[in-house]
Amino acid sequence: MRNTIRHLALSTALTLCSPAFAASIDAQAVNSADIAALPGEAPNATPSEPDPAIVHLQVLLDRAGASPGVIDGYFGENLSKAVAGFEAMRDMPVDGKLDNKVLDRLEDKVPVIQAYVITADDAKDLVERIPKDYAEQAKMEHLAYTSVEEKLAERFHMDVGLLKALNPAAGFTPGEKIEVAMPGAAKSGTVKRIEIRRKSGEAFAFAEDGSLLSVYPATIGSEDSPSPKGTHKVKGVSRMPVYSYNPKVNFQQGENKKALELPGGPNGPVGTVWIDLTEPTYGIHGTPEPELIDKVGSHGCVRLTNWDAEELAGMVKPGVAVKFID
Repeated sequence: MRNTIRHLALSTALTLCSPAFAASIDAQAVNSADIAALPGEAPNATPSEPDPAIVHLQVLLDRAGASPGVIDGYFGENLSKAVAGFEAMRDMPVDGKLDNKVLDRLEDKVPVIQAYVITADDAKDLVERIPKDYAEQAKMEHLAYTSVEEKLAERFHMDVGLLKALNPAAGFTPGEKIEVAMPGAAKSGTVKRIEIRRKSGEAFAFAEDGSLLSVYPATIGSEDSPSPKGTHKVKGVSRMPVYSYNPKVNFQQGENKKALELPGGPNGPVGTVWIDLTEPTYGIHGTPEPELIDKVGSHGCVRLTNWDAEELAGMVKPGVAVKFID
């Protein structure tokens, strides 16, 4: 049965500039980078280039179930939250600071950057562009990826700029060998309870025994459109959901004053998956702009990267409690 989503959780008109990436970043430099040399906290100024050691750290945290969001090589708030999430998962004192205790438990000998050969399927089901206007999107069959590099960047939890920096000479064509981050298999388990923490901008997934299974950076409503309060339950999961836009229910997008039905896809308003909540019109879902997680507001829902939303969706069932915490 097709599930039609009626409440949007898309970023506002605010557009943020992506970090400027270097012409190239060496895969071996990432694999051999000494994360012990990293500072305990984010620097005051954003570096002009991605740090190989940060890329290394982000992949290790992702593998451990403490999602840093997009792997991009920069030490931002989402990385600090991932460190804090890892500490919580390991029953350590939580301060979000990278120290020897965290580093010792993150040790992993598997290379974080590995070779990947682009397949013919990677180049299929692409679209030329995604128009901003919902009326134009409604005419499309699928709100798919716009390039092989966008598709692969999401598969490997990466910023597109970092993927290109690792492969500066790549044409991203089938048969070509490239270097990609290797975050590992999706987390598995059964989620009994989810906590949506507004103040820190995170979603915590707990097992039945109370242990912390995974932590995700999240966009949780906004001042104008806050997320719901209290405790609700998961009602169901819809993959590649259709989105029904109604300006009388949602908001007016551009000049669109009539109801529209937008097709599903990774570049759709709610991304690749929708976890429906018993609170009408609210859910936890993906996004077409993973780099903006917890950087711009939503219209009330909880937005994760597509890969984090998919991982969480694979661990929940109807009836799972979802508690919103200020």
